[in-house]
Amino acid sequence: MEKKLVIIPTYNEIENISRITKAVFGLNETFDILVIDDGSPDGTAAAVKSMQPEYPDRLFLMERTGKLGLGTAYLAGFKWALEHAYDYVFEMDADFSHAPDDLPRLLNACREGADLSIGSRYCNGVSVVNWPIGRILISYFASKYVRSVLGFKVFDTTAGFVCYTRRVLESIDLDDVRMKGYGFQIEMKYTTHKLGFRIKEVPVIFVNRQEGTSKMSGSIFGEAFWGVIALKFRKFHTTS
Repeated sequence: MEKKLVIIPTYNEIENISRITKAVFGLNETFDILVIDDGSPDGTAAAVKSMQPEYPDRLFLMERTGKLGLGTAYLAGFKWALEHAYDYVFEMDADFSHAPDDLPRLLNACREGADLSIGSRYCNGVSVVNWPIGRILISYFASKYVRSVLGFKVFDTTAGFVCYTRRVLESIDLDDVRMKGYGFQIEMKYTTHKLGFRIKEVPVIFVNRQEGTSKMSGSIFGEAFWGVIALKFRKFHTTS
């Protein structure tokens, strides 16, 4: 039987965590959830713990001390997923910018042959709702920059709504992933590509968060800008 895990990193997501958890568990397809909380002072982790008796063996929590970065959260989640024998592993935000209803679409893309499916904002025009125009332009041209520098034919390289098959995560040396902010998303996709895996973009509509506060900052984009240049000169190898 297929095992599917949705990893949701959190920091101060008390307004969203209960609703997003119930939305995922309300789907016809069965998904487990691993929340990775970086010491949220607003009680996010406590909210997850309060729901765990309702969803035994489906809702899991990893608590970390301090804000350690998006990339390190996902890497910890990937290792946890491999240890617990999951077949499909998803990245998703807690704030409903990624629609839970799109999870089965990403899953089906991998069932049909993709090794990595991407919930893409830009493969079918620009599908973003309620984002400031400046943020859209930065995000869109960041992906164009990645395609230009790396010759990488993915339209949404910074997307944080994805599904990895187990074989991809087993093949990548997770301890050698170097970028920790949103550049992590670029590095993981490009590494998947360089190792010869099949990537498919699935068009989705990205909706800006209604509750809580964005974690985006200028330093995140700075890491991604210089990190992409470094990626161009990296050598990639599988763990096998």
